[in-house]
Amino acid sequence: MKESNGSGNPAEGKYKIERRESSLPRIGVFGVGYFKYWAQFEGLLDALLAKQKVLIEKIERNNAAVIDFGLVDDAQSAYDLVPKLQAENLDLIFCDMLTYATSSTFGTIIKNINVPIVLVALQPDKAMDYSRASTYMQLYNDDVCSLPEFAGVAVRMGKKVPDVIIGTLHDDPESERMIGEYCRMANVLHGLKTARIGHIGHPIEAMLDMHTDSTMLTAHFGVHIVQCEANEIVSNYAEKVSEAEVTEEEKRILSFFDTPDPVSDPISEKLKKEDLNVAAGVSVALKKFVEDKNLDGLAYYYNGEDHSQTQLVMSNLIVGNSLLTSSGFPMCGESDLKCCMAMFIMDRFGIGGSFAEFHPVDFKENFVLVGHDGPHNLSIAQGKPVLRSLKKYHGKPGFGAGVEFKIKEGPITMLSISSNYEGKFKFVIAEGASVEGPIPPTGNTNTRGFFKPDVRTFLTNWIKEGPTHHFALGIGHHAKSIQKIANYLNIESVIVV
Repeated sequence: MKESNGSGNPAEGKYKIERRESSLPRIGVFGVGYFKYWAQFEGLLDALLAKQKVLIEKIERNNAAVIDFGLVDDAQSAYDLVPKLQAENLDLIFCDMLTYATSSTFGTIIKNINVPIVLVALQPDKAMDYSRASTYMQLYNDDVCSLPEFAGVAVRMGKKVPDVIIGTLHDDPESERMIGEYCRMANVLHGLKTARIGHIGHPIEAMLDMHTDSTMLTAHFGVHIVQCEANEIVSNYAEKVSEAEVTEEEKRILSFFDTPDPVSDPISEKLKKEDLNVAAGVSVALKKFVEDKNLDGLAYYYNGEDHSQTQLVMSNLIVGNSLLTSSGFPMCGESDLKCCMAMFIMDRFGIGGSFAEFHPVDFKENFVLVGHDGPHNLSIAQGKPVLRSLKKYHGKPGFGAGVEFKIKEGPITMLSISSNYEGKFKFVIAEGASVEGPIPPTGNTNTRGFFKPDVRTFLTNWIKEGPTHHFALGIGHHAKSIQKIANYLNIESVIVV
């Protein structure tokens, strides 16, 4: 991912938001074939292995660590492969359908491996030259032949039918896109295995939809929830942040944001010097806290005593949070751990992930405002974001700098992670469009969200699925890919239309 200055353009100048370093997803590749062919057709095995090498090169271009397990061509080699696959801590496996292969090369693998497997059938020739056709040529292009057999055996083994990529090995943009999508899904699964998500405080009183069992997050997603204390950030602010660091952070913040004059909202003002100073100091303190705790995300809400330093610091995390979220560190206010997970999934999938809820509907133009107060993902902003001083944070304690911008124009995807009476999680997913137009100048993020068939019907259908108050908002249309991630995690999902 390119570095960004918050405007959606490649970074320029001294200050940049850089992606936080993370390890690559581990993707295994094994090919399948039929051992009886090798003696019958000289050169066929080498030609098939060359096909597999091309697939591996395609995967490696998508920022993945590839482990090549060679070719499986009979039942015994399949049994031999199982412990090797299990030992490599893989996030996803591509089974390269090189030619016809009996399902004995796959049955024990699908039975014993719980890592997602994708069957890849990329035919080397777009069509056979029928005037010169031969059995060798047919076998060389027999990539789809075993797909029905492998699917049927998966079902007989008590497993779901694996996902399939069908296309040509060369000059096929759609198969290239699908390989990239699966590599990004692997990146999500890889990140979830080891993520440390910080949690401070508790959800705002009476927002019952946001209460979350941390153990269940570990059980279903793999992440570890690190219970943290507000005073750990406050003490950094009071004791470990120098004036020089604050001055430098102020410059950095101003490089990413505009600071326009107020417009119509009486609680908003032009960014005040003292509000910028507090936001910068808290931003530095927050970065030190994140590094000390080795965190990968944070959900927080903490009131603090009125007019105390704790309240000042904990109500002014917005700017620092937005910068961190944009660098690959999802953070959401109101202590919503489930929404933080949704933001994490979108971030690792490479589509942003901003803290969002529904705002007023425009029944004249048939859209709903989508946004929230608090931290946001600057990497998916339309134009340069705005900082305003707010005399009060509505519904919350404190005052200070607020972040305001629109999501990039074009397709958008939403993900809400809810839980039901039995405590099971559910992905509620939808697609829409962010369309240009004025937004309220309230120091909050808002975007004009258009949804099919119309806003009234869409909202009715969304609500029927029992979502949470908050959701993650990303760019592009990726509902089906996010649903596949839910399937891999064995979590219920629905795409609202």
